Amino acid sequence: MGLVDGKVALVTGAGSGIGRAAALVFAKEGAKVMVADMMVETGEETVKMIRESGGAASFVKADVSQESEVQTMVAKTVETYGRLDCAVNNAGIDGDSALTTECTKENWDRVIGINLTGVFLGLKYEIPQMQKQGGGAIVNIASTMGIVAHQNVPAYVASKHGVVGLTKSTALGYVTENIRVNAVCPGNTRTAILDHVMKEMPEIFETLMAATPIGRLAEPEEIANAIVWLCSDAASYTTGHAMVVDGCYSIQ
Repeated sequence: MGLVDGKVALVTGAGSGIGRAAALVFAKEGAKVMVADMMVETGEETVKMIRESGGAASFVKADVSQESEVQTMVAKTVETYGRLDCAVNNAGIDGDSALTTECTKENWDRVIGINLTGVFLGLKYEIPQMQKQGGGAIVNIASTMGIVAHQNVPAYVASKHGVVGLTKSTALGYVTENIRVNAVCPGNTRTAILDHVMKEMPEIFETLMAATPIGRLAEPEEIANAIVWLCSDAASYTTGHAMVVDGCYSIQ
């Protein structure tokens, strides 16, 4: 019996990386999955992977920085599967590398729009559906950069600190309605964002790895397992928590 048998899960940014891994683990653990992503091809690939493994999944194209598309994304999930039990607000970008005074307004707006406003919009439309049903569980994907910092990515750091704060505020607001809201703060994980850092900012990547006591990158599935657990009934008393999964990176 799976951790989320019979539940319906919505995962944004599920065309790759942690989002794809989460969608696959949700399906493995018994959930029907709505895969949301801006990229149709990769999103459909995730759906295909789930279906080929015997799971149930559908795809919806969504830019989480656009309110109308988020509203449609949630509505499509409910139209397809009848309800929404678990939501993972995962879609995010790293943005350009620059000190604060060199960070462009364009980069700031883009990073905040996807990483923070996108999570806010997800919550705004996921929660009312869960209220109608009598409960649900939401996980917002932050980062170790949501609890510590790096000088070269101020917009990213601000967005992820914002996700942690928004998670806590929202959890308090809906704790009496059987709606749990948590965050996961992944450390250095083998994803496209880190691939970008490796290629474009090797000095930053070397610094990050040198500061990671466990001595390796996390695999996306390791983060996904934490996400799905937080959405399961096994975590029924856990809400308002920012779970750090980073191989001891942030506690030094």
